[in-house]
Amino acid sequence: MKSIPQGKALTIDGKFAFLLLPGDADAAMGETLDMAAMRAAAALQRIVAESQESRDLETILGNLAMAASATAVAALVIWLLARLRGLIAKGLAGLGSLHADRLKVGGQVVFGREQVFALARFVTILIFWLLVAFVVYEWLAFTLSRFPWTRPWGEGLLGAAFNLAVRMATAMLGSLPNLAVAATIFWIAWLVSRIVDRTLDPFVRGIAESARIDRDTARPTRNLLKMGIWVFAVAMAYPYLPGSDSEAFKGLSVLVGLMISLGSTSLVGQAASGLIVMYTRTLRPGEFVRIGEHEGTVVELGAFTTKIRTGLGEELTISNSTIAGGITKNYSRAVKGSMGFIVDTVVTIGYDTPWRQVHEMLIEAARRTDGVLSDPAPLVFQTGLTDFYPEYRLVAQASPSRPLPRAIVMSELHANIQDVFNEHGVQIMSPHYLGDPAEAKVVPPAKWYPAPAKKPE
Repeated sequence: MKSIPQGKALTIDGKFAFLLLPGDADAAMGETLDMAAMRAAAALQRIVAESQESRDLETILGNLAMAASATAVAALVIWLLARLRGLIAKGLAGLGSLHADRLKVGGQVVFGREQVFALARFVTILIFWLLVAFVVYEWLAFTLSRFPWTRPWGEGLLGAAFNLAVRMATAMLGSLPNLAVAATIFWIAWLVSRIVDRTLDPFVRGIAESARIDRDTARPTRNLLKMGIWVFAVAMAYPYLPGSDSEAFKGLSVLVGLMISLGSTSLVGQAASGLIVMYTRTLRPGEFVRIGEHEGTVVELGAFTTKIRTGLGEELTISNSTIAGGITKNYSRAVKGSMGFIVDTVVTIGYDTPWRQVHEMLIEAARRTDGVLSDPAPLVFQTGLTDFYPEYRLVAQASPSRPLPRAIVMSELHANIQDVFNEHGVQIMSPHYLGDPAEAKVVPPAKWYPAPAKKPE
């Protein structure tokens, strides 16, 4: 660099290259002419050095050796990552399958062994390819920066990675105060949810009970309160989350909200019906009910569906909206004990049979039925006087101390009704009575056990 009246002259091996004037300095950045000349000289020096390097065979061979070494190191690292991925996948799968049975919702296993294996495989593959991409990126940047022809690309890759890391670190440091506020909000929500747990735990376990909260409603009440607490906490902490004010975050929030709004219409209706069924105490686990054409014992009362088990060994799943919008008969609500239920049946007998006799025969059949209570005593009602026959309805309660399935009790009751009526020579003309046949349709006791039936000893 030579100072001349006009400015600074730059020469290469004594030969003039170009001239720097005072206006070439970046005055906005506080740069002087001398500083601009130093920056230009450094750029020229780098150009000269790279030009010499591109014609130096020894330097090129050295750079090729370094690139080959970097390739070997990258291949070795990728091979080690592949081996490590297999070991980690096996360890995660073993650990997950060991604790898979603990991940239950509503008594059902959420993740079985197959799901645990698939999840462990997905996680390890994802992490493996992310690390492979990082290794390849660094290898490519290092290799390209070894040669003068591709050095700008390599330096650009390294600079991009460095700038990204700097921006991420700066953003993380800048968001620490907001993260502290969000963490405080979530910590308070956790404390409040723990208080709710401790307060309602005696009701959930059945130790305590009040007029408004019992064991059946305590669990959904606790879950609703905790969900409300966390929804409120998320709403309060949302403005303090990193990136919450970005357009991408806002667009994603709108998209998620729209998807939930469109897809949860029936889901919200089902959940609302579940709350109605729970808090009106229409059903309780262990009660025997009839829902539409189906009847059985309630085994699970969920937020969206209710499961009942019939006496025939079937388990039916019924949506709560069906229960809330229909008629439900509860055979257990007005009986003694918590496991009892009502048994009832209807027979039609001709007008020529004394109704007092029919009453006593039906009561006698109920007495013979195993599991039917004698206190309160079975009752018989005449529910109709039709054109051809009276209609008799037998109503009794099953024993809560011997909780037989209702289907078994009803089957035995019907068998005893046939036996008692046959013993007294009264024919049953259910469901329709049109006229007396030529011979009475009864089975005398002597003919109760034809082959292959076996008489009990």
